[in-house]
Amino acid sequence: MRNTLALVLVGVAIVVLIIIGSATFEVKQTEQALVLRFGEPVAGRGLVTEPGLHFKIPFVETVVLLDNRILDLESPKQEVLASDNQRIEVDAFVRYRIVDPLRFYQTVGTIERANNQLASVLNSAVRRVLGEANQTQIVRDDRAALMVRIREQVNAEGARFGVRTIDARIRRADLPREISEKVYGRMQTERAREAAEYRAQGSEQAQKITAKADRDVVVLRASAQQQADQIRGQGDAERNRIFAEAYGQDRDFFTFYRSMQAYDASFKGRDTRFVTAPTSDFFRYFGSAAGKGASPSPGGSPATGGASAQR
Repeated sequence: MRNTLALVLVGVAIVVLIIIGSATFEVKQTEQALVLRFGEPVAGRGLVTEPGLHFKIPFVETVVLLDNRILDLESPKQEVLASDNQRIEVDAFVRYRIVDPLRFYQTVGTIERANNQLASVLNSAVRRVLGEANQTQIVRDDRAALMVRIREQVNAEGARFGVRTIDARIRRADLPREISEKVYGRMQTERAREAAEYRAQGSEQAQKITAKADRDVVVLRASAQQQADQIRGQGDAERNRIFAEAYGQDRDFFTFYRSMQAYDASFKGRDTRFVTAPTSDFFRYFGSAAGKGASPSPGGSPATGGASAQR
């Protein structure tokens, strides 16, 4: 009897625990819950947004937990034909949030199915909006406005799933690979042509500058040579004037000074030979400081020595 009673108590306890576990559910900070009774929301508490422990009628009511955070949807890269017949590869994404959990549950049920549905909606919106714009507008001029239009269209289509689109962005908008290579090739050719043109212009300017510099050098040298000749001529004239004045003041001293200069210039070498008559006027100061030649000696040589001077 005691064993039977213990087994009954254990079974009752297990049933009670199962009933209590079926009557409670937990809602996390990042979740919201739908309380359904036979597939329909329970009046007054069909949507639970407060986190914590909550109760439901076991075996009658069911709970569906849904994410209440902002969700991301990445769209695969697709090729779009712009209004100017340019093919463009577009990579876009959207961020959305579940705002009507009951409709979301009734239409798509799970986030995976919602992503599949919204991906088709996003692709269609991207093709419609970008198909009405040209390449320049998509890539540069009106990109922000085009993204706003895409978001509005996705939001309008996604409302029937119980979601609201927070943002829609075009991550990349590029030309297809084969077209990009051709465009880059043309750009490289154009840049090479411009570089060659700039180099030719630089070479021309360099030649002009070099020619002008050479011409200026010739002019400066000629001007400097002219000034040097003028100064040298003025110096020579001044020297001759001084010599003339000196000659006029003391002719004998001037003659003596000029003879000394002639001697110095004539006998500068280490091996100088000078052949002339002993009575030549060149040696007039050899015999006397007064410049008077000495009378010839009986042998026909002057008082200063022989008929030639050697050093």
